[in-house]
Amino acid sequence: MPRYDYMCDANGQLVEVTHGISAKIETWGELCNLARIELGDTGPDSPVRKIITMAPMANTPKGDSWLKNQGWTKLVKRSDGTYENVTRTGTEKRFLDPKDPTSMPHLNKKISD
Repeated sequence: MPRYDYMCDANGQLVEVTHGISAKIETWGELCNLARIELGDTGPDSPVRKIITMAPMANTPKGDSWLKNQGWTKLVKRSDGTYENVTRTGTEKRFLDPKDPTSMPHLNKKISD
């Protein structure tokens, strides 16, 4: 679920909350209820406004080694139409061959319940 920052001009507080994209938070009371914080001295009908911020990590490019360390698999399509597993680990093969099931990434080792 996305995270949003809201500003209350009445008290100068910035509060971060998580909610669905269609939710509309308009008052300090709604925000405090969602964030599970006390109202304090600010009235529950005080307006709040959503602060537009850049998405986390949107401005920081991450390399293949970072993706690999996080458990991601990155496949890059090469000019000849094959896919290269640039985040391969252990016994994974570098290039994928659709006719060879052993060339597929070991997702069962990367995904845990």
